[in-house]
Amino acid sequence: MSATGLQSLSTEALLQRWQAGDHAAREALMARYLPILRRLAHNRLPTRARDLAGTEDLVQLTAIKALNVLDNFQPQGPGGLLAYLRTTLMNTLRDELRRGQRSPLRVSDEVLVGQADASPSPMQGVLTEQALAAYEAALARLRANDRDAVSLRVEFGLDYEEIAGLCGLKTANAARMRVSRALLRLAELIDVETIRP
Repeated sequence: MSATGLQSLSTEALLQRWQAGDHAAREALMARYLPILRRLAHNRLPTRARDLAGTEDLVQLTAIKALNVLDNFQPQGPGGLLAYLRTTLMNTLRDELRRGQRSPLRVSDEVLVGQADASPSPMQGVLTEQALAAYEAALARLRANDRDAVSLRVEFGLDYEEIAGLCGLKTANAARMRVSRALLRLAELIDVETIRP
């Protein structure tokens, strides 16, 4: 099958062909998802950790971890592969941040020439971590279809037509409605998460 023909196949069909040994399907699947992972990974690392791993490094680490699993991977629904890749990327990001915290501090060129450090203060970092934790906890409580739609829109920045295709919806308007309703539910759940003791 031609590369154009493979791109028209669903993610599930490409994954099945990959697992059957079709190397072209593997390439087509990676071509479909690597740009999405790059969008998600872009600037996720704080300034102090960017020397450890940039966007491309995070994406490559995620792809390597995924490649070790995808030969036997069974997605749970239309967005199952994307959800797995997102989780793998976020875990890789957390690993890199932990590794960065264990590394000795370096004196940067900016400090040597007396420029102000543009990285967030420790308080801003804590608030950001708390907000992320509340978001992640609330996101996990959404139904899988809603969670996928929110992730695709908020984290990956996809348009509604792309979301419709990945979530198995018929129209971009159906995707917009799903995202809108899911975001309202997510906001309610985040409120609950942030007021918990």
